[in-house]
Amino acid sequence: MRAASRAERARRIHEPRTDKVFMFFVYLLLLVFLAIVLLPLMYIVASSFSSPEAVSAGRVTLWPVDFSLRGYETALGNPQVIQGYANSLFYTVFGTLISVTLTIAIAYPLSRKTFVGRNLVMSLILFTMLFSGGLIPTYLVVQSLGMLDTRWALIIPQAIGVWQVIIARTYFRTAIPDELAEAAQLDGASDLRFLWSVVIPLAKPMIAVVALMYAILQWNSYFDALIYLKNPDLFPLQLVLRNVLILNTYSGGAVDASVMLQRQQMADLLKYSLIVVSSVPVLLIYPLVARYFTKGIMIGAVKG
Repeated sequence: MRAASRAERARRIHEPRTDKVFMFFVYLLLLVFLAIVLLPLMYIVASSFSSPEAVSAGRVTLWPVDFSLRGYETALGNPQVIQGYANSLFYTVFGTLISVTLTIAIAYPLSRKTFVGRNLVMSLILFTMLFSGGLIPTYLVVQSLGMLDTRWALIIPQAIGVWQVIIARTYFRTAIPDELAEAAQLDGASDLRFLWSVVIPLAKPMIAVVALMYAILQWNSYFDALIYLKNPDLFPLQLVLRNVLILNTYSGGAVDASVMLQRQQMADLLKYSLIVVSSVPVLLIYPLVARYFTKGIMIGAVKG
């Protein structure tokens, strides 16, 4: 009887009209944002599955016109694209692993009160976030280290991100209490054992967020490759796609009009096909870490 009466009282509670109006506009605004994000994506996917003539003529809206896989056949049939895919996977996997390891190695000591000089070190790290040496000094450093035209040139110079260090440090400081470290020391655990056995398992949400940030940064990077690499066999996917689009775009000279038109149509189609091809890995990775993303961002960025 008591449970039934509570349920009946709950049904009598009505949401105020102002709250209903407010929620209506909230959902309406979210739908507008969804349309702003979703409609361009639908257009890109539809164009990638359309014929070159339909894409060049602007007849594609949100559904493929004259369904065709010619754009994907041309893109994936290019050995440079496949090599670029393999290179980008290498840079993303190993670059993310190195970056996450170094970020944890520098962020965890800075989060402990027993680390002498942690505020000074953190100030110096923040200084590099606001001021940098510039492109030419960075290039000279990479050159002096013998990393030009090597895979390390795309991994080591950008291995640590200041923003990621701040997120990791704040997470460690708020989610790992000092009492837990003291208890581990009383049990005879060393600092490395405590970090590996206790801290890292508790920091999975933050690690997932930081790894996703580094992975997206590595996957989309092409400027460093443009500066440091000369060997086409080392080019990442983004730089390969840039070169493919340039080579498939008419650049002047005595060329037959029909050939020029076909090349321009194929270049227009390749733009959309290559966008889809280069976006697939990120779209596949994100669902794996989505459940950690919100929790890791909120704890690492709001608290502290």
